[in-house]
Amino acid sequence: MDWNTTSKDFKRYLEFERNLSQNSISAYLNDVQKLKIYCEDLNLEIKDLSPRHIQDFLVWMSTFSISTFTQARLISGLKAYFNYLQLEHELDPNPIELIETPRLERKIPDVLHIEEIDALINAIDLSSPEGARNKAILEVLYGCGLRVSELINLKISNLFLDIDFIKIEGKGSKERLVPIGSQAIKYLKIYLQEVRNQQKIKLGHEDFVFLNRRGAALSRVMIFIIIKELATKIGLNKQISPHTFRHSFASHLVEGGADLRAIQDMLGHESITTTEIYTHIDKEYLQSVITQFHPRS
Repeated sequence: MDWNTTSKDFKRYLEFERNLSQNSISAYLNDVQKLKIYCEDLNLEIKDLSPRHIQDFLVWMSTFSISTFTQARLISGLKAYFNYLQLEHELDPNPIELIETPRLERKIPDVLHIEEIDALINAIDLSSPEGARNKAILEVLYGCGLRVSELINLKISNLFLDIDFIKIEGKGSKERLVPIGSQAIKYLKIYLQEVRNQQKIKLGHEDFVFLNRRGAALSRVMIFIIIKELATKIGLNKQISPHTFRHSFASHLVEGGADLRAIQDMLGHESITTTEIYTHIDKEYLQSVITQFHPRS
């Protein structure tokens, strides 16, 4: 039972049995790689590891000033690895079984006011082909609450604009239908019909909705750059990213009185507790719910 063999087996397990995304798989394997490097320096084999070794490793990792969130994610990744070894390679005892994950405070995400979203979208220069594309990108990001990975992988074959829906492939290749509003449809059609139709498209990228100048699918980094440049252009003093539009989408729906289960489905959250964080954003909304629905109010 060596590091390289078990890492390869673990990767296949995450791909085919857990059906995780490539980003999640990479994160798990990076966690195992960190432990491997630490253990190789001490000439420790997997079978030799004890809870004490794991604790010492975590202390060593803390010298790199990692956050509590990073530490919790690291422990979670290693627990998945050792649970797999216990199940498939009969590892006994499990050295991480009794290691506790640090408690995390639920961080309320930053959101944009609708006026700020309008200002960002209005700042786009529509005189260039990229401007029409970027306007469609922001309208879809905010109008559908997509993750950046879902946006760049959006396919033309998954657009059902005649019935106001798009099909999204989310985390773990799980598909969901998301409603798309009239504004997003309007600017998406303008981009598809007036800009994208004029492009020479790179082989293998014909089905991707959003393309760069070379006719290839956009990268995650490009979406970040587009948004950062617009924020600078309007003098927005907030740290924003593509995910900020997803947070804003959800919080604005909550403030408007949308059903939390419906928001959960649209965002593709596995657990309702993930969606519930948006109810903490607007205290006035919570107070209005009590006033409207509680029999003693």
